[in-house]
Amino acid sequence: MDIQKELVAEYDREVGSTRKLLEAIPDGADFAWKPHEKSMALGKLAGHVADTAGDWAVHTLTTDKLEWNPSMNSAPPTSKAQVLANFDKRVADAKPALEAMTPAKWDSNWKFVAGDQTWINDSKYGVWRQWVINHMVHHRAQLGVYLRLLGAKLPGMYGPSADEMPPAS
Repeated sequence: MDIQKELVAEYDREVGSTRKLLEAIPDGADFAWKPHEKSMALGKLAGHVADTAGDWAVHTLTTDKLEWNPSMNSAPPTSKAQVLANFDKRVADAKPALEAMTPAKWDSNWKFVAGDQTWINDSKYGVWRQWVINHMVHHRAQLGVYLRLLGAKLPGMYGPSADEMPPAS
């Protein structure tokens, strides 16, 4: 098995599903809306999903360390068009970096630090699996719940969704 080929194919599938969900955000949705006081706002969550697919991926693939500071927090998007444009650009930036990976690069270490705190210290492969792919899928699922609560029809991710199934007879 060519693991590199499989990782690229998996990324393509997951970002394809993610884009379908981002497209399902209702036009004119209130990006400040939250389902609960402890929840992220819709715009912040949608922006985070887009960032995970792109910025997180690029940082993981092209650097050995990310030193976080509060100025790195981007402003949440305010429209579906902005989310989709950001997502498409970020995925386009991440894809060549993913295709350029080698086994030695996957085995190298990656750290995420904030000041003197280390938040992530793992192989690039471990970070890719947990903090790019799994993290994106996790927040994509959260976004699906938000969209369901807003009355949007959900696209299927791993087969048809309830909205895509014919009515039971």
